[in-house]
Amino acid sequence: MPKLSEIVAFCDQRIRLSEVKDFDGAYNGLQIENSGEVRKVAAAVDAGRMPFEKAIEEGVDFIICHHGLFWTQPIPLTGTDYAKVKLAFDNNLAVYGAHLPLDCHPEIGNNALLADALGLKKSGSFLPYEGNDIAVIADGPEGGRAALANKLQALFPDTYQAIEYGSEHPERIAILTGSGQSTVPHLIPNGIDTLVTGELRQHHFNMAQELGLNLYPCGHYATEVFGVKALAAEVAEKFGIEWTFIEQPCRL
Repeated sequence: MPKLSEIVAFCDQRIRLSEVKDFDGAYNGLQIENSGEVRKVAAAVDAGRMPFEKAIEEGVDFIICHHGLFWTQPIPLTGTDYAKVKLAFDNNLAVYGAHLPLDCHPEIGNNALLADALGLKKSGSFLPYEGNDIAVIADGPEGGRAALANKLQALFPDTYQAIEYGSEHPERIAILTGSGQSTVPHLIPNGIDTLVTGELRQHHFNMAQELGLNLYPCGHYATEVFGVKALAAEVAEKFGIEWTFIEQPCRL
C-alpha cells in the first residue's frame, strides 16, 4: 500500500507546486493528513461536505480537490468549515488542494486539457501572474466560430452560453477555465477576440458588444473537472491503486 508522503511528493512535483504562485491566501498541497497510507484516490472540483461524504462512501482515503479548503489565512474552524474538517478527521480522509498550479499546467492543466477536448491546437499562452501565464491560446478551428460553438455545446450541454459579437472566423482563441473575468480586458490588446471560460459578469455582455468579442462562459465547475481527473489518474497508475471522480453536478 503506497504511503501518503510518497503520493504527496509526486503530486507536489507534478503540479510544480514550488514554481507556481497562487493568489494571496490560496493554499495548495496537502491540507489534511491521514494515518499515512492510501488505498484509493478521488478527484473532485470542490472540497465540500457532499464530495467528502461521497468519497468516504466509496472507500477513498486521499482526495484531490481543485478548490481546496483554505483561501484566507488563518480561518477559524467553526460552522461548515469545522464540519468538513471533522468529517475528514473522523474518516481518515487526506485532502490535497491544487488550484492555480492545476489551471495553468501545460499538460494536465484545466486550460490545456479543455483545448485538447475541443480539438484545438495550442499555440501559446498569456495573462502572466507571478511569472507564469495562466491562460492558453489556441488556433481557431476549421469551420470558424460555428464549429467552436458546436463543440462547446456538445462538451457542455447543460452550461453552454454564447455571447457572439466577434469574428466569425477567429484566428486565436483564449482559454481560461473557471473565472474568466480578469481575462476580458486583455483580449484585444493581445490580438484575441474569442474567449472560452467558465463564468463572467453581466457587464461583460456590454463589453462584448462594444469591443467585438466572442465570449463563451460554459460553467465554472464544468470547465474545471479536467485537471483533477488527470492528476488522480496519474497517481492511480503510478502507485497501483484505484481512483474515482466524485461528481457534483453544478450549472454555475
